[in-house]
Amino acid sequence: MIIKGKVWKYGDHVNTDVIIPGRYAMCALSELGEHCMEDLDPDFVKKVRKGDIIVAGKNFGCGSSRQHAPIAIQAAGVSCVIAKSFARIFFRNAINMAFPAFELVEADRIEEGDYLRIDVKEGKIENLTKEEDYTIKPIPEFLMNIFSSGGLLKYIKQRGAKYEKDIIC
Repeated sequence: MIIKGKVWKYGDHVNTDVIIPGRYAMCALSELGEHCMEDLDPDFVKKVRKGDIIVAGKNFGCGSSRQHAPIAIQAAGVSCVIAKSFARIFFRNAINMAFPAFELVEADRIEEGDYLRIDVKEGKIENLTKEEDYTIKPIPEFLMNIFSSGGLLKYIKQRGAKYEKDIIC
């Protein structure tokens, strides 16, 4: 899995309430992307392009546990988030929604506007703008299976169907 995109940069402690404000919690999931980052960066959805990447500091996705946050980011067209660290619940919700989130200690070396190429399998980020490479933990196979299934619920349904066939046969 290769991800390429332009960087949009944010600081520490970006919380779920600015990723997707609570007033949009009742919107259809398909509409969440239209309001992504609205309270932090009102022009975000006008600027971001499909495949772009958010890079942030520490504790990205802190705050409430709403799973709407990774859904909104993904619906806005962002391909992944790279941060120095993530709030645990955001990270788990991202996995459940098949949305890649990578921890990178050197995240502050990446600047807004840089262009990145990420080889997920190899655990390598190339900053094509600065000609620098960074190492991330490769996504384990069991998580890649969740991603390739389209999220945790789809993964469970697929596995359940597989086991059901094994039992019936």
